[in-house]
Amino acid sequence: MPGTTGRFRCGGLLVELQTARLLERWARVQLVTYRQRESDHPFLPDLLRLEPPACGPDDPLWIVSWGFDVPQLLRRLRGRATAYHAHSSGYGFDLPAGVPVLAVSRNTLGYWGDRAPRNPLYLVPNALEPMWLERGGRSAVAARPIDVLVQQRKSSSYVLDTLVPALRARGLRVEVQSGWVDDLVDLFNSAKVYLYDSAPYWCGRGVSEGFGLPPIEALACGCVVFSSLNHALADNLEPGVLAHQLGAGTLAADLDRISAAVREPQAWRPQPEALESLLQACSEQALAQCWSEALAQLNGHWDRIAAGEPPLAASSPASFGLRRLRQGLANRMAGLALAWQLRQ
Repeated sequence: MPGTTGRFRCGGLLVELQTARLLERWARVQLVTYRQRESDHPFLPDLLRLEPPACGPDDPLWIVSWGFDVPQLLRRLRGRATAYHAHSSGYGFDLPAGVPVLAVSRNTLGYWGDRAPRNPLYLVPNALEPMWLERGGRSAVAARPIDVLVQQRKSSSYVLDTLVPALRARGLRVEVQSGWVDDLVDLFNSAKVYLYDSAPYWCGRGVSEGFGLPPIEALACGCVVFSSLNHALADNLEPGVLAHQLGAGTLAADLDRISAAVREPQAWRPQPEALESLLQACSEQALAQCWSEALAQLNGHWDRIAAGEPPLAASSPASFGLRRLRQGLANRMAGLALAWQLRQ
């Protein structure tokens, strides 16, 4: 990781810390920083000076994840067993042959399945922290004081500047959370409806919504969720089944549906069986099994590379273009030959 404090604290960091904790069930795990030197963690340049490049059975597996830094990290770790823990997609870089991808969503998996089809690919979704499953008020019938909850970060101008004032004008209590909250589970348990609209946020950054935990956290707390369906959000939030589309055509449509959900939340919540199936699939227990299987396959992959097997390389777009050109010329020549025969 680039660092674990200050400007590096974000959702991506928390997921990586959780992943490190899960992996400790099967392996010794060490978090390494490379931009910010920290007393609690080794610093990458120091380790690279001490450890020669190697990818044998007794050598460590390096996992990189910070999308903007991945190309330079892979160059620095060349010759070592390395894997990319891929959250968002769309950074525009290519991966060296043989570098595995651990994708957190089907959206990201599909991106790398297209861009690096010969690299080993694995699906290891992000896990919910246990507190959401243990304390989420999915079956609570107590009154909820907040009609509509919005988290300011990643929210669109449509939600903050248009929808929120319009909902308040209808007499609804809307809370926009912007600062630090000591207990997010308690906050989510206090809301009837949760709004999440991240499409413009990610569009402005040129990369994707990597997984989208907040709407699932809200579902775990019994909220009715209205969300955008961009990128990895479409992995789980089937509209009309687990959540509802936000920004569905007109402002009036949003106002009417959200107001109806506030009046009668139970009619807008997902079926308990469908919700529990999603939450169990996102539990640490389920994801620990995914990681266990992925690690076993990663070890086998790098053992074969260390034994001298060359990794497969994907065909370049230029080679496909040349093949299409040759096929087109062959089809044209066949057509000319057929026309000549018909004239005889």
